[in-house]
Amino acid sequence: MSGSSGGVEFEVLGWPPKKNEAKSLFAAGHVHADGVRALLEAARDAIRWDEWSLATGEVVLELTIRCPDRPDGDATNFLGGVADVLQTMVSPNVDMTHLADLATVGLYLDDKQISRITYRELPAAEVSYRVRVSTLRQQDLPE
Repeated sequence: MSGSSGGVEFEVLGWPPKKNEAKSLFAAGHVHADGVRALLEAARDAIRWDEWSLATGEVVLELTIRCPDRPDGDATNFLGGVADVLQTMVSPNVDMTHLADLATVGLYLDDKQISRITYRELPAAEVSYRVRVSTLRQQDLPE
């Protein structure tokens, strides 16, 4: 999907990072550090491919998890983790130097911009997930 049509979409192997503790997902040594890195790498590549521009208005976040059994977390933890990682606004108190160029990857300024969410779980042999972020246009709003 082209960024000019308002969306970016990508797949990531493994579980999405979960937001389930006070420690920042971006902190070095976080239990979900590998998942954060995988998500940022996939987002970076999709931004380049889809020519996505940083969203400044309302956005839609879609998260689809594929796995053989029930996920090892709940929808709100996964959505919170993905939403946090994909924003550019991070506390200035968090050292992100260990992420190198990935520290600048983001699809939107702040997760407060998310005004619509879709979450699905689908059966699959291997664990992976798909993320789609799109801009919310006026014609998408209910009358």
